[in-house]
Amino acid sequence: MLERRAGSRYDEQNTEKSEAFGGVAAFRQQSQNDRAKPNYNNYGKEENYMKVLVINCGSSSLKFQLIDSETEECLAKGLCERIGIEGSMITYAPQGGEKEKTTTPMSDHTEAIRLVLEALTNAATGVVKNLDEIGAVGHRVVHGGEKFAKSVIIDGEVLKAIEECNDLAPLHNPANLIGINACRKLMPETPMVAVFDTAFHQTMPEEAYLYGLPYEYYRNYKVRRYGFHGTSHSYVSKRAAEVLGKRYEDLKIIVCHLGNGASVSAVKNGRCVDTSMGMTPLQGLIMGTRSGDIDPAIVEFIAHKEGKNIDEIMNILNKKSGVLGLSDNLSSDFRDLEAGYDRGDENAIRAMRTFCYNVAKYVGAYTASMNGVDVICFTAGVGENGPLVRSMICEYLGYLGIALDPELNNRRGEDIAITTPESRTTVMVIPTNEELAIARETVALV
Repeated sequence: MLERRAGSRYDEQNTEKSEAFGGVAAFRQQSQNDRAKPNYNNYGKEENYMKVLVINCGSSSLKFQLIDSETEECLAKGLCERIGIEGSMITYAPQGGEKEKTTTPMSDHTEAIRLVLEALTNAATGVVKNLDEIGAVGHRVVHGGEKFAKSVIIDGEVLKAIEECNDLAPLHNPANLIGINACRKLMPETPMVAVFDTAFHQTMPEEAYLYGLPYEYYRNYKVRRYGFHGTSHSYVSKRAAEVLGKRYEDLKIIVCHLGNGASVSAVKNGRCVDTSMGMTPLQGLIMGTRSGDIDPAIVEFIAHKEGKNIDEIMNILNKKSGVLGLSDNLSSDFRDLEAGYDRGDENAIRAMRTFCYNVAKYVGAYTASMNGVDVICFTAGVGENGPLVRSMICEYLGYLGIALDPELNNRRGEDIAITTPESRTTVMVIPTNEELAIARETVALV
C-alpha cells in the first residue's frame, strides 16, 4: 500500500539546481504526439488501472502526488512553495529516489503545475514517459456547500458551482479553483475530478447541521454546519472497518482527526451523522492556533475591552488561540507541548489537559448521539503520533470500558487496534491517507 505521509515533513535543506528538471522550454517542445488524448477506455477496462495526479492547491502553495491506482503506491510527490512570491521553490521526491529541492521562479499556479509536469516526465528523475500516462487528475476542493454530496467530474457547470461557494471558504476555494484551471490549461484532454472536504458530512441530519439562529439565515445564506476533513474521516472510518474485518454499515465509529487543525466525526452505519467543525474550520475542537468553540459574546467583550475590530479578533481566534494561546505562547506544536508536559511545565500541562478534555467531551457527545460507539479512531499528525494525547483522552472515557494496551499505544505508522481484548470499546490508530482517498474517488468516476 501507499507509504503514509502523516507525520512526515519535507526536508528544508535546499539543494539548488542550475535548471528546474530540464526547464520550461523542454516541456514546451514536447511533441504533439506525446500530448495526444489518451485512450481512457483502455485505462479503465483493458489495463484496469491508471496513474492519478492528486493536487492540493493553496493560495501560494501546491502539494502533489502521483499514485498508481493498481498498486496504490505513491510514484512521486512534492510541494511547490511561495508561488508568486520571491524565493519560490519546488520539492520533488520520486519513489525510491532522492528528494530534490529547487529554487526557481513561479509567477503563478500555471507555472507551478508546469514545473510539476516537467518533474514527473523528466528523463532522469521522472516517473512517467509522457503525460499520456497520467489518466486523470484529482483535485482537493475545501468547500462544496450543499451543492456537492459526492465527488464529481469537473466541467464548466461544476467550476461555476465551486465558485459560488467561495463566500463559504474565501481563503481556500479560490486557490483550489486556480489549481484546477491551471491543470485544465496544461492538460486539456485529461479528465479532472473534484473531491470535496465537505461532501462526506452532507449526510448529517437537519438537527445536527442547523444553528440556533433565525431560520432565514439558513434559507437566504445557507448558514449551517458543513464540517471539514471529510476525505480523511471517510478514509479512516472505512479503513477501520476493513482492518477489523467488519461491515462498515454495521458499525458506530468516532473518528478523531487530530492535527494542527482538528475535528471529530460520528459515523453511524456508514454515514456521517455529526461533526465538530462548523460553517468554517474555526468551530469545534481546540486546535493548534484556533480557539474552537467559544461563547460568541466574547467577540464583543474583547472589542470593548481592547478596542479591536472584527478582523483583528478573528485573527486572534484563528492564529493566536488554541493550544498556542492556552500554553501562553509556548508552542502550537504538540511535540513541544508533550516535552513540556513531561518536564512539568505548567503552561504545557494546561494546554494538554484542556485539549484532551475537549476531545473527550466531543467523543462523549457523539457516543450519545449514536446511542453507543463500537470504535474510536485516532488519525492525523497528533492522533497518529501522540501516545500521550491518546492515553490522556481515553482516561476521560472510562465509562466506555476502554483498556489501552501500553505497548500497542506506543507503536507508530500502523493500522492497529491499541486496546486489549478485554476492552469493551475498540480504540484504533489509522494513519490517514487523503491523497489515496482522492485517487480512489477519481478512478471511480473516470
